Amino acid sequence: MTEVPPPPLPPIRLPELALVALVGASSAGKSTFAARHFLPSEVLSSDFFRALVSDDENSLEATRDAFDTLFFVAGKRLARGRLTVVDATSVKPDDRRRLVDLARAHDVLPVAIVLDLPKSVLEARHAARADRDFNPAVIGKQVAELRRTLRGMQKEGFRHVWVLRSAEEVQATRVERVPLYTNKKHLRGPFDFIGDVHGCLGELQELLVKLGYTVNGAEVTPPPGRTAVFVGDLVDRGPDSAGVLRLVMNMVRSGAALAVPGNHDEKLKRALDGKAVKALHGLDVTLAQLDAAGEAFKAEVRAFIEGLVSHLVLDDGRVVVAHAGLPERYHGRSSGRVRSFALYGDVDGSQDDLGLPVRRDWAAEYRGTAHVIYGHTPVARARWVNKTMDIDTGCVFGGALSALRYPEMELVSVPAHRQYAVPARPLLDDSPQASDTFDLAEFLQPGRVETRTHGSILLKAGERAAAVETFSRFGVDPRWCVYLPPTMSPVETSALDGVLEHPAEAFGYYRRQGVTQVICEEKHMGSRALLVLAKNEEAARARFSVGGGVGSIYTRTGRPFFTPEWEQVILERARAAVTGAGLWDALHTDWLILDAEVMPWSLKAGELIRAQYAAVGAAGNAALPAAMQALEAAAGRGVPVGDLLERTRERQGDLQAYRDAYRAYVRRVEGPDDVKIMPFHLLASEGAVHADRDHLWHLSTLATLAGADAGLFGQTAYRVVTLGTPDEQAATAWWLDLTASGGEGMVVKPLTFLPAEPRNLQPAVKVRGREYLRIIYGPEYTRPEHLARLKARALGAKRARATREFHLGLEGLHRFVERSSTARVHECVLGVLALETGPIDARL
Repeated sequence: MTEVPPPPLPPIRLPELALVALVGASSAGKSTFAARHFLPSEVLSSDFFRALVSDDENSLEATRDAFDTLFFVAGKRLARGRLTVVDATSVKPDDRRRLVDLARAHDVLPVAIVLDLPKSVLEARHAARADRDFNPAVIGKQVAELRRTLRGMQKEGFRHVWVLRSAEEVQATRVERVPLYTNKKHLRGPFDFIGDVHGCLGELQELLVKLGYTVNGAEVTPPPGRTAVFVGDLVDRGPDSAGVLRLVMNMVRSGAALAVPGNHDEKLKRALDGKAVKALHGLDVTLAQLDAAGEAFKAEVRAFIEGLVSHLVLDDGRVVVAHAGLPERYHGRSSGRVRSFALYGDVDGSQDDLGLPVRRDWAAEYRGTAHVIYGHTPVARARWVNKTMDIDTGCVFGGALSALRYPEMELVSVPAHRQYAVPARPLLDDSPQASDTFDLAEFLQPGRVETRTHGSILLKAGERAAAVETFSRFGVDPRWCVYLPPTMSPVETSALDGVLEHPAEAFGYYRRQGVTQVICEEKHMGSRALLVLAKNEEAARARFSVGGGVGSIYTRTGRPFFTPEWEQVILERARAAVTGAGLWDALHTDWLILDAEVMPWSLKAGELIRAQYAAVGAAGNAALPAAMQALEAAAGRGVPVGDLLERTRERQGDLQAYRDAYRAYVRRVEGPDDVKIMPFHLLASEGAVHADRDHLWHLSTLATLAGADAGLFGQTAYRVVTLGTPDEQAATAWWLDLTASGGEGMVVKPLTFLPAEPRNLQPAVKVRGREYLRIIYGPEYTRPEHLARLKARALGAKRARATREFHLGLEGLHRFVERSSTARVHECVLGVLALETGPIDARL
């Protein structure tokens, strides 16, 4: 009898862009499998990286450095949109979690191919390998750990998990690369992109006819070769959402159309799923129409919307369609973050004065190569900005239903038959703005400043007036003041006894925000200063319109930092250092803006030290020794004052610690030569705002200034921390050493200067030492009754201010670099100063 061979295994259908985890115990054959199915450049092996960093692929001591390097390279590949395979055992959930986090950070799918071979096979292979000298019991432990956690891998975040359980299965398995659902690059059009329909069936039929489609009820025949593409929001508010759905579903089914979902369509699906949603904005009418159409039709609608993907990449990547638009970094990517942006736009959860979501203008900063067609935000006329077009012209609000013919780039519209719904505000008209001439009366009116990285930021009338008053009285020449830095929030309160701030809270905060690497920089006890430097007077005149000067040094509120005599000396030395470091040529610029700390602190805080800190210290020093002497005498006579005496001794100890803390930052300054500048951001130079460079670039570039003039410039010590690794403990130990030796503490920042998401991420948080905080909160703040009260401090307002000021400052720099008018730059500068006027605890 002829033996029937087993049917071939179904292939592994691998997404074309993914992070692939090859999982399995040692000797499972992962490297052999990888070599057979992937390009050498696609495979990142832990053994290879151990050898790369230590010359020994079996060196367990090198594991941490090897994986840091592996993950760095993997991140670079994923950022460039390349499939990446990680060949490591990854049998523990903690190891796999880091892979999932990396995939999510780059908006790609994490998938796993698991080689779960019998332990006996693995042990036999191990015995035959001369390059593996570890105890075979390790393999048993790896197998046990893998099988214990295998069932939960999809819950860990892996989109697909394929398990191969024998050597025969491993050998027989085929791997096929399949396009992502968003990848429709093979469809080249021509296309007719149609804006938000919102139930306006009559207008849709009229527009299709105008575009050359034949419409027969719900049946539509396109012109030869053309395809309609709906940008979402087919339903709600208009008169016949059910009819629109019937027509569009028929078009998609027949190949006459493509569609992406809108937020209203998504909400309808959730309602059909039985989720608790509010039937507002016409959803109640839509649901009633679907009820009338019957359960079968409702099931079709649900399946149709469920099958729509967040966005489509068409015509070899030349055009992208998404309901609310999509920045280039998300094109062709797949994650919850990408889908959320495509559905809802660039929002942070805040609302405007009408209760509507605040949507940041992502299109204003778009510089991608693909055209992006979208809707979502109704406008009076189609809005074309930076190769993006908003074609939601508000048909349901009485505007028009519009289509963009591609590649002709011709706009075709039909007017609304009537107004079916009232918009919350009039449709936006993106006409050119009025003159950029600075109008003080206009600036003093409450309103929003538009930024490219954070959307619109509200400035109240009182805040604006206070900023103008302060700057006009105390500010430097406004032509130099093109940037003000943001305030900085402290970390959340520590749960540790006797400690108010601790690095663990900083690391935890950034981990929760999806950040994988941070940089910890020593926090110098100085005063924040901005240095604006021009190469020479000619450059100052050409770029800043200032004659007779070469720069300015000012405080974080725009006031002159030094007297004119001192400033001139320091500016000359700073310019010479920039020349000596070669930065003018390296950056192709004749001006720079630096963010720095100027030391010592007593240089600007001398009066504060004398009037507040020293006064408290002197008063306590005058009173407590006498009180101690009297109490000790009373105790000697048998008076029961033991508790009071002990408390007074503690108070005296606290006072001494307080005096020691502030005295550490007092240094005599007799002239400019006693000044030390510690720069940490090279903010901008000709043609560039350096927010696209990570903090290592800033620190290493600025370190050249210390090399050129070590007397004037210093270097900031730092540690790079990969979150969730022993780096955290090492950085905490470093912080403890810094603060124990009298240092203020450290600043923790995402390694990337401007992370893409989330937009409300703190650009930096400060972690101050226990003794330094004594200066801020008083000698006895560590007493349990005081510390308990201080731990209840609220940081929300401080953090909101820090985020808004950060993005306003960046916007001002961008405007300056782009050579916008001084008035537009100062709108942002004064905006930062305006936000500073709000009532927030100055000790935070």
